[in-house]
Amino acid sequence: MTHEVPAVVLLSGGLDSATLVAMAADQGFAPFCLTVRYGQRHGIEVQSARAVARQLGAPKHEIVDLNLRQFGGSALTDDIAVPKDTPRHEMGTEIPVTYVPARNTILLSLALAWAETLGANDIFIGVNALDFSGYPDCRPEFIAAFQALGRVATKAGVEGNDNLVIHAPLIEMTKAQIIQRGKQLGVDYSLTCSCYDPDDRGLACGHCDACVLRREGFERAGLPDPTIYQEVVNG
Repeated sequence: MTHEVPAVVLLSGGLDSATLVAMAADQGFAPFCLTVRYGQRHGIEVQSARAVARQLGAPKHEIVDLNLRQFGGSALTDDIAVPKDTPRHEMGTEIPVTYVPARNTILLSLALAWAETLGANDIFIGVNALDFSGYPDCRPEFIAAFQALGRVATKAGVEGNDNLVIHAPLIEMTKAQIIQRGKQLGVDYSLTCSCYDPDDRGLACGHCDACVLRREGFERAGLPDPTIYQEVVNG
């Protein structure tokens, strides 16, 4: 398929965003991938993002540095312990400490800026309102509100091109459905990293919410989980 229409795709290096890149390309978009190194506690996901962008043939992959550790307030950007072994039925019942304040608002703002310079009307974000940990900026209401904002916040919007669309195709998919779709589109999930607390080797902890949801997703999809977990390597 020939990709002629540019779209900015937010790529974290995790399972969901890797699937997102493949889905954007499958819809005929040229996926211009944007990764933000925002001060998260580990760098493995940025390495994963690079590998995913290469594997899926992104025409360009930009990595932007923005240090949210200056603000802290999250287990991902501060010296706060990442919760482990949370009972599955408790996930999503309250906003966890892994929530990074305003992260998706910031990421979408950066994507909007790049989209405007590219002349692109389409931005893809891999938020999910089903298999998630209760983040307020993963809800459909947030996506709709940001799209409305983007349409009035840009030069293009003011000049009459209010065709901006924030695509969130994963928002009502289960993790298993996301994995199955990604496999159909040729995503190599061994390149991705979902863990909130990997070790210095980049190995997944196996116990944070992200690891639990990822492992469960592969089980329900009936596919082998290519993730290398610390407990397996360490015996």
